[in-house]
Amino acid sequence: MTPRRTVWLVARRELRTRLRARSFLVGTAVSIAVLVVFILMESTVFGGERVTRVGLSGQAAAIAEPLTEEARARGLEVRVSTVRDPAAGESQITDGDLDALVTGTPAALHVVVDESLDENLRRALNTLVQREVLRAQLASVEDLDPDQVLATVADSTVDVRSLRAPDPTHDERLAMALVIVALLYLSLLLYGTMVAQGVVEEKSSRVVEILLATVRPWELLAGKVVGLGLVGLAQLTVVGGVGTVLAVVTGVLTIPGAALGTLLWGLLWYLLGYLFYATVFAAAGSLVSRQEETQSVLLPITSVLVLAFVLGFGLLTRAPNASATAVLSVLPPFAPILLPGRMALGVATGWQVMVAVVLMVGAVGGLTWLAGRIYAGAVLRTGPRLPLRDALRKS
Repeated sequence: MTPRRTVWLVARRELRTRLRARSFLVGTAVSIAVLVVFILMESTVFGGERVTRVGLSGQAAAIAEPLTEEARARGLEVRVSTVRDPAAGESQITDGDLDALVTGTPAALHVVVDESLDENLRRALNTLVQREVLRAQLASVEDLDPDQVLATVADSTVDVRSLRAPDPTHDERLAMALVIVALLYLSLLLYGTMVAQGVVEEKSSRVVEILLATVRPWELLAGKVVGLGLVGLAQLTVVGGVGTVLAVVTGVLTIPGAALGTLLWGLLWYLLGYLFYATVFAAAGSLVSRQEETQSVLLPITSVLVLAFVLGFGLLTRAPNASATAVLSVLPPFAPILLPGRMALGVATGWQVMVAVVLMVGAVGGLTWLAGRIYAGAVLRTGPRLPLRDALRKS
């Protein structure tokens, strides 16, 4: 029997077992239900209170306290900081470290933003400008014309300049990005853990000794990884497809082309991410013989996934264009979660995607070779947790 056929037989065994399992059906149904609730309550994703970071440069630094108080009265939390160089302030906006840069005098403020200025912040700044203009009018004229004063004050507003043209679909793209990040994180964590638990289960029950009498260790490992990966791909396709159709039909998403593209790229990055993490999960699972020890040996791997998920949510909502975000999104441990989100937002460049894919494929190849050695050296060893060095020596 050829190695390819052997791997497929092992993968088909995993597929049949998992697809018929009640846990798969329940998990898929629950995932769809959660996604439906998210779509129907999509506005709550952006309804949470957040801090708006405003840089003040030059004479505008005098409005720090009044701006904070006026914004708070409008339900907006503002954190102000002093920026000595306006050019540096614009760079901070591009990098996502500032939401707005305010310059000029208190009576003639100029605001620089990335795409658009928050309306509550605009109203707060307009109020401060109009107060200063009114004070100047009252102080400079003895015989006041009320209508002229009111007209002058009403015409006094902040001057706003955007570094980029506003994207009217930004909120929809951000919703898609956050959904695909969450789905990929859950899928990679769930099915990676299932690979490790399957390895430990077969090892503890001595089933693996029977299997290895007819197949080679790397064939058994590859079949298990491929089989569970296809199960995860099927579930992600169903959940993502239902969610996309529902979002378009209900009008939550008005960009069906972008939604479909996000789903397809998400499926590709699931495959790459799964191959990257599943081989590591399998190798780690082969080091222990009891399910009770599984969590401890998997902790370093799951910690990396959790970190990627937390970074994904934080960076995509705050600084998707930042240099640090771009660098992290092409690194193999973070790319399967962070890069699809940046692609959904439309901020990932073509060369970044190419670099990420090349690095990911290279990392998968290297980890597959290393995991195969660890698995071959550890899968038949029972008893206490096997040190990694000993597993490599036995391979």
